Amino acid sequence: MRMGELYRAIWRVTGRQQAILIVLSVLVAAVAALPLKFQQLAINSLVYGGDVRQLAWLCAGFLAALLLSAGLKLLLGLRMATVGERVVLLIRERLYRNAAHDRANGANGAPTPGTLVAMVSAEAESVGAFAGAAIASPVVQLGTLVSVIGFIVASQPWLGLLALVVVMPQAAIVVIVQHRINLQVQARVQSLRDASGRISKGDLTTVDDAVVQDFHDIFHIRCRIFALKLSSKAAIAAISGLGKVGILFLGGWLVLRGESDVGTVVASLTGLMRIEGPWRGLVGFFRQASTVRVKYGMLADAVATRPAR
Repeated sequence: MRMGELYRAIWRVTGRQQAILIVLSVLVAAVAALPLKFQQLAINSLVYGGDVRQLAWLCAGFLAALLLSAGLKLLLGLRMATVGERVVLLIRERLYRNAAHDRANGANGAPTPGTLVAMVSAEAESVGAFAGAAIASPVVQLGTLVSVIGFIVASQPWLGLLALVVVMPQAAIVVIVQHRINLQVQARVQSLRDASGRISKGDLTTVDDAVVQDFHDIFHIRCRIFALKLSSKAAIAAISGLGKVGILFLGGWLVLRGESDVGTVVASLTGLMRIEGPWRGLVGFFRQASTVRVKYGMLADAVATRPAR
């Protein structure tokens, strides 16, 4: 299944709510760099002889920007969670009603009770919960990255260029590794369904070797997924660490040459740390979206609208 099909399905069900989430996401991203600006001005006021009154106003502005950002994130998070839970409810109802419809009409391919339980529990939850974050999350994370990196570029272009150089290889690592993870996720979901179906149809007075083998397959698949995720996380952390050292060195060199100021260097270093959260969120979202695409592809037929009886 293509990602576009997943998003069209989400928009059909939650289009109006997604529009509200997009507006909130843009507001969150728009104020992301505001605290950095107040920090930059406050530090420069200390270095270059500002007075206490000026410092007090800048600190007050810094606090107001932080509180505004936190409040918008809270409101956005609550609405995202609510939208996601509504979709989880819809999927579970549709799965249950469709399974009953198919069995009553003797349709081929109707899920066994055990498989239905697996679909209604874990699969429905992961797919449905994604609906709340499907658009809002990337808008917030990408918007925050653009806002913060744009602030760094405007303050000192060389430091902004370095921030971009840090982000780009991390993106490449995520895309390459996630393709391999998707294949493992699909195999894991199918093994879990197979095990659930065999258990529901089997005789629990004896051990079915096929079920035990499914459990072993799931274990090995999960281990491979963990290895892929942790290795990519370690590589991203190493690149991020190099970026911080680079900004500190390059920024310090520019200050010594009189081409930058201390406040800009500190704000740029803070900005690079500030984009770590959105970047981790974007990486997590990409992984979640890829996983959900696979799972929704396996659920699509089961949740499709059935003709009236």
